[in-house]
Amino acid sequence: MPKVGMEPLRRSALVDATIAEIGARGSLDVTVSQIAKRAGMSTALAHHYFGGKDQIFLAAMQQILRDFGAEVRRALHAADGPKNRALALIDASFAPSCFAPATISAWMTLYAQAQTSPHTRRLLRIYQGRLQSNLIHALRPLSPQPEAHAEMIGALIDGLYLRAALSRSKSADGARASAHAALETLLEGKA
Repeated sequence: MPKVGMEPLRRSALVDATIAEIGARGSLDVTVSQIAKRAGMSTALAHHYFGGKDQIFLAAMQQILRDFGAEVRRALHAADGPKNRALALIDASFAPSCFAPATISAWMTLYAQAQTSPHTRRLLRIYQGRLQSNLIHALRPLSPQPEAHAEMIGALIDGLYLRAALSRSKSADGARASAHAALETLLEGKA
């Protein structure tokens, strides 16, 4: 007889194990068996809860996106005024939590999987759409072209994140500073 209330705990353990396994391997080249073993349960139970590796990965990325969303909300809550809201979005994008090795591997996997998986592509579009929407909202009072500038800053955030995540010489702090400087240049004293 299954223990009541164990499903959410087991699902969470499988999601955490997926992120850890992807981080350890640097890619989605892991098996459900390896994920289940790391979570301390059987492969059959992992399949029961998620169906397969792709579904577990999607659940793991949804968790990473929820965590990132919480980081964004915290930063926006502390921001006063439109310019500081834009800066808060940049800061949240380069927060230490975004640079945990397992999180970096998961993001890299998301970008790679989005090329072939419609479900993964949808998650990536959700992330990009929310970032774009938040940036437009912050930039609307400051910029004559808030949509274009939001697109530029969003692309810059993604590019700087990838460079910092993949480079041993670039840092999150350096990437953040570059994005701040780009925002200043775009706004040219309008804030």
